[in-house]
Amino acid sequence: MDKRIVIEPVTRVEGHGKVTILLDEESRVKQARLHIVEFRGFERFIQGRPFWEVPVLVQRLCGICPVSHHLAAAKAVDWIVGGEKLTPTALKMRLLMHHGQMLQSHALHFFYLCSPDLLFGFDADVRERNVIGVAAKYPELAKQGILLRKFGQEIIEATSGKKIHGTGAIPGGINKNLSISERDPFLKDIDQILEWARSAVKIAKDYTLDHLDELGDFGSFDSNHLSIVRKDGAYEIYDGLLRARDSTGEIIFDQVDNQKYHEYLAEEVRSWSYLKFPFISSIGPEDGWYRVGPLARVNNCDFFDTEEAELARKEFKSLTNDKPNNITMAYHWARMIELLHSAEKIHQLLNDSDLQGEDLVVKGDRRDEAVGIIEAPRGTLFHHYKVNDDDQVIMANLIVSTTSNNEPMNRAVRKVAEDHISGVPEITEGLLNRVEVAIRAYDPCLSCATHALGQMPLMVELVAHDGTVLDKKYKE
Repeated sequence: MDKRIVIEPVTRVEGHGKVTILLDEESRVKQARLHIVEFRGFERFIQGRPFWEVPVLVQRLCGICPVSHHLAAAKAVDWIVGGEKLTPTALKMRLLMHHGQMLQSHALHFFYLCSPDLLFGFDADVRERNVIGVAAKYPELAKQGILLRKFGQEIIEATSGKKIHGTGAIPGGINKNLSISERDPFLKDIDQILEWARSAVKIAKDYTLDHLDELGDFGSFDSNHLSIVRKDGAYEIYDGLLRARDSTGEIIFDQVDNQKYHEYLAEEVRSWSYLKFPFISSIGPEDGWYRVGPLARVNNCDFFDTEEAELARKEFKSLTNDKPNNITMAYHWARMIELLHSAEKIHQLLNDSDLQGEDLVVKGDRRDEAVGIIEAPRGTLFHHYKVNDDDQVIMANLIVSTTSNNEPMNRAVRKVAEDHISGVPEITEGLLNRVEVAIRAYDPCLSCATHALGQMPLMVELVAHDGTVLDKKYKE
């Protein structure tokens, strides 16, 4: 008889998910899946709403990465009003907001969520292997994580009005600039932020290299990689063109206009998950899946346009002789390179006088369909909308970063289960934690990703005060 192992909930990630592992009579893994057990129907909720409300509405998908949804939707709305060519002030305010988001999100994940595994080991006592344990044993490191995140959140507040669910981006621009009095406190702290960012890169790099024998095959596999890049191939997170590479580094497609993404990507729905499974259309669902996020972006770009991040990228790529790095746990190293890059870009932007400009909004010819694509902390984020003549949203499709990483996360779960759980006489908490470690490498945002459309069962029960079920209706 098969044995079923359930990890519920998956811990130290955003949102609610579980893992099921089926073992045969010889305790060998037959099946291993990551299930997302919540559903949030934002693609339907916003239908009928005025399009200009969307950049604020969609932020409620998540309290961790609201800026990402805010800016992706804003970019789409810019196209609808013909205001995609932003003024320098509007563009740089959005960039500053976005890099603040990248900084705070990456700091949250690395220092709060994954550092307990790296610092204490996968098999450490669960009572110690948590952020409280980190603060107790490594107080200076915990302090750095807290203050890095605080700095990023305050950048978001200064550019959008609030640390969470701000309103800075509006159709065709931004609703405020950054005054000198708002800017100067950030300039006072930026050198320390840069120093901590450099330290974070070293921690992640040293951990990866010191444990390479263990990590090289841990939940790892060859994969395609997708991200946006600049026209010159540089790393880009706000306004780039789509590029996909295969596991050897060969280009699958490049410089794809955001508005034409649907000609290159498709999505598959499977019965056991609320997450879709995106894939590259020309390859097909079986082999066309891909990874997104820090690992994909560092693999995909030709260079960083900031000095220290570029040196860190070259060191990262030297590990694989400039070929794509397909080590799942290398996500952490790539993530810290991005954190350093965002700190460098914030430093540059804070010294740019365009942030004090007063030309904030542009408009042009009206359109009825638009796509906004950015790089969220967790990967490439797609917002696609259609509107009618009454300015109401009539169609919305969101491909969220974690959705794109759905197949890779499931493959990581299965590989770790096969390598560490198959055939063992006793399944310990540490062995099960290894499955979660592989998932956490992707920094999934499960709430954002739960949006699969299609037929879903509906069950309604009428229950009396004593718990008796009076009536039940079920609809496929």
